[in-house]
Amino acid sequence: MPYCFDIWALSHQIQPAGEWRAWVILGGRGAGKTRAGSEWVRQQVEGARPFAPGRARRVALLGETYDQVRDVMIEGDSGLLSCAPPDRRPIWKASARKLIWPNGAEAQAFSAQDPEALRGPQFDAAWADELAKWKKGQEAWDMLQFALRLGDTPRVCVTTTPRVSPLLKDLLASPTTVQTHAPTMANRANLAPSFLAEVKARYGGTRLGQQELMGQMLSEVDGAMWSTAQLSDLYCADPPQLDRVVVAVDPAVTAKGTSDACGILVVGAKMCGPAEDWRAYVLADYTTQAAGPLEWATAAVAARAHHNADRLVAEVNQGGALIETLLRQVDPHVPFRARYAAKGKSARAEPVAALYEQGKVRHVPGLTALEEQMCQMTPQGYQGTGSPDRLDALVWALTELMIDPSKPAKIPRARQL
Repeated sequence: MPYCFDIWALSHQIQPAGEWRAWVILGGRGAGKTRAGSEWVRQQVEGARPFAPGRARRVALLGETYDQVRDVMIEGDSGLLSCAPPDRRPIWKASARKLIWPNGAEAQAFSAQDPEALRGPQFDAAWADELAKWKKGQEAWDMLQFALRLGDTPRVCVTTTPRVSPLLKDLLASPTTVQTHAPTMANRANLAPSFLAEVKARYGGTRLGQQELMGQMLSEVDGAMWSTAQLSDLYCADPPQLDRVVVAVDPAVTAKGTSDACGILVVGAKMCGPAEDWRAYVLADYTTQAAGPLEWATAAVAARAHHNADRLVAEVNQGGALIETLLRQVDPHVPFRARYAAKGKSARAEPVAALYEQGKVRHVPGLTALEEQMCQMTPQGYQGTGSPDRLDALVWALTELMIDPSKPAKIPRARQL
């Protein structure tokens, strides 16, 4: 009876009926997401008898790191080994990073930090855990989709706390995605009463509590300079003829795979009449996780050519004169202006936020990643993960067009050297 999950599973742990590609289980801490993922994999690989084949023969197990796949998804209290009946318990071969069931089905462990490892293998099912935490989420998810190519209907189960993530938002919006949802309290029968009392007293009514306990996805943080409601009123699908267009770059000067992305935004302005009547339009986002400096420089120059922009603008705090040198290696004649950051990120963003409050900036649709960063910038600093590369590029573009269009920043001699 303990292994007959269908009998006592909670409603959000039961696989939805119908045709779908991805099933996303959203829930608060302790809501039973991991158990649901383990039981779903069991349902896919197990047959009616211990050695009978199931619907799936090859399964991908994808978590934020290999350690988390092993410690949570495989060996955890709600992991695959704990949930399996004794006569169908798989064997964990750590050296090969594989689980092998008595009927021959296999599950292979992958880290979302190494998306390239998903090139080559192929699967008919996958379980992705805590997708909203993945630092290389989009790349890892894309590689997984290419690997899900066996069988008639390859499917993926996603278990995650709904942290703010453009990837998760896009996945939930897909017509081939179904979802179930539950707060922490839905699984209270299996949680310590003292834990529930403590987290409710400490985090009840807070935004963190909304995310971690209620399982609700937040789109902004308290005190952010921008809000989702504000940005939703600024969309413009068809910008007018613009007088100036610039490409702004927030450079990534290292070639490490873990370095921040290089923010590249295209912004234009309608500049008829006095300055108070000017209006800017954010046109495109070409931000890239480049393999090296020359790669993002090439992307920036290509963006300028595609939009016929007047000039490139770049922050030069890191890299100094090297930034201009890189760009001119790609195009010796590219119009370029260096901008030096004498203030912190939040201080630089405040006058830009004022432009939005005055209704002087419009966005074309499709800038979700940029807007997520905007809704996490506060006067006390950036509250998101990583660096606000897209937002930094936006600040430099609007500074060039609307705030300080005539004075290029001087680079200190030490930085030029």
